[in-house]
Amino acid sequence: MSLRNAYLLIFLVLIVDQFSKIYIKTNFIHGDEVRVFSWFRILFIENEGMAWGTKIPGAYGKLILTVFRLLAVVGIGYWLWTAVKAHSSRYLVVAIALIFAGALGNIIDSVFYGVIFSSSHGQLAEMMPQHAYGTWFHGKVVDMLYFPIIENYQLPSWVPIWGGEKITFFNAIFNIADTAISVGVGILIVFNKKAFHKKETSEDTIVTTHETSAPANE
Repeated sequence: MSLRNAYLLIFLVLIVDQFSKIYIKTNFIHGDEVRVFSWFRILFIENEGMAWGTKIPGAYGKLILTVFRLLAVVGIGYWLWTAVKAHSSRYLVVAIALIFAGALGNIIDSVFYGVIFSSSHGQLAEMMPQHAYGTWFHGKVVDMLYFPIIENYQLPSWVPIWGGEKITFFNAIFNIADTAISVGVGILIVFNKKAFHKKETSEDTIVTTHETSAPANE
């Protein structure tokens, strides 16, 4: 897979991700929900930290997280570049491109959304307002995809620790960028052997052919 095609994939993921986030941000009030199906809903929340709302404590926790994300995406970008230059498997290049696109999509929220949007709490957010809800590097990640396939299921009393409690599966709320990262990681796990299979270069082929055709008395 060429670097150009990898860039195209990244661009498409970013367009879908940012379009969906901006639409939700400017048309939903925080907490608004639309039931598409009983097992799929659009539920607008904002994530100040990592997956499942996990935060780094302290006054500089959010800034540290955003800087870490920026460094991580640079590393992923370099990994993608080296994978393409090494003519790695298409599975590997696609996986890295998806992970890169997803990471970059959430970084855009963290870096820019705090200064280009007003608050979504109790009102529709405005784009490029006079009074933004945050500052540079302190934006909140927009999440909206919710799949409560099994909702409020009461576990049997004999189940250790959680017996008798009600659970919801799947209770995470995420976005397109998160989906891209998950799919990329999934490709690396499910197609591990194909993803990390080293393609035989033309030089390897020539050497192998020469060795095979060489006389036995050599």
